[in-house]
Amino acid sequence: MELILLQKVVNLGGLGDKVKVKPGFGRNYLIPYGKAVPATADNVAAFEAKRAEYEAKANAQLADAEARKAKLEGATVTIAANASTEGKLFGSVGPRDIAEAFTAAGFKLDKSEVVMSEGALRRTGEFDIEVRLHADVGTTVKVVVEAEA
Repeated sequence: MELILLQKVVNLGGLGDKVKVKPGFGRNYLIPYGKAVPATADNVAAFEAKRAEYEAKANAQLADAEARKAKLEGATVTIAANASTEGKLFGSVGPRDIAEAFTAAGFKLDKSEVVMSEGALRRTGEFDIEVRLHADVGTTVKVVVEAEA
């Protein structure tokens, strides 16, 4: 399936690139989320006509992500969770919990922007968590998980 990307997609391409992807990836993810359109002659012409608009939108999103990154640099949040005396959590702390804690602390963060490559946190302590605000913009924040009193 050949598509035209309407925004940068990690490990695939940038704005305006024609890419070949498997039909399921294009049909179930790229097209419904507005990241791409099928590469038909009509869509190619429409994209070229609106290229400046798409580039301006992409630049605005990148500038917004850079501003949010500047705010998040060095940010720390503490999450209280039910834990045993040895520090093992009864349950876990996942991306949703981290995003809610940062939002409550005044940093707008969505759960899809929190990248936890090693899975949910299951112990108390300090953890460095990667946050992807944009395809090109990412930072690391500190999350402290402590036992509830």
